[in-house]
Amino acid sequence: MKLRRILARNVIRRRNAVGLSQEALADRAGVDRTWLSKLETAKAAVSIDVIEKVARGLDVEPALLLSGE
Repeated sequence: MKLRRILARNVIRRRNAVGLSQEALADRAGVDRTWLSKLETAKAAVSIDVIEKVARGLDVEPALLLSGE
């Protein structure tokens, strides 16, 4: 599986697990909601900085979002 898809899947799973909407996570992470949507649909390549922001918004380590396990 491509890393972009793994990231998307992990963000969606974690966001749903903590009960956040895309908008709420985007606010917590300090990113635009449409950008988060593109991340979650694997339609955009994201920088390591964005991964760090989203991980912080989800209160997880960035590596967890990139884990294929």
